[in-house]
Amino acid sequence: MSDLHPQTDDLHVRAATPGDLDAVLAFWKAAAEGTSISDDRSGVERLVARDPEALVLAERDGELVGTVIAGFDGWRCHLYRLAVHPGHRRRGVGSALLAAAEERFVRLGGRRGDAMVLDRNALAHHAWRAAGYAPEPQWSRWVKPLPAG
Repeated sequence: MSDLHPQTDDLHVRAATPGDLDAVLAFWKAAAEGTSISDDRSGVERLVARDPEALVLAERDGELVGTVIAGFDGWRCHLYRLAVHPGHRRRGVGSALLAAAEERFVRLGGRRGDAMVLDRNALAHHAWRAAGYAPEPQWSRWVKPLPAG
């Protein structure tokens, strides 16, 4: 995945590499809402090793300003960790990340994207709705933590 959306403001969207992982983890602490059970180096290493194009980064002038995980399991398209640095919000970063993720899904044969969005994150609700996503009230997320392997 090269620079998918070159823009005049020097926004560069690309797949993460193993060398980006520490910066991504630090970025999520500053820019992401909440934490995940997989927010550690080994969790992100597994993601990038298993699917090298799943973790998508946005950079502006060499600075990490946004991320999204665009996971495709062969059946469903899943979006996680859409995060934009507070100082770069409302400047097209989230839109560029979602466009790159959706292009990836289409290329892989995906038919519908779904996103994990915190119920309490009203700012995220606005961004997801603006991108054409909507909650499905008939579904709930059911989870079961698994033992460490």
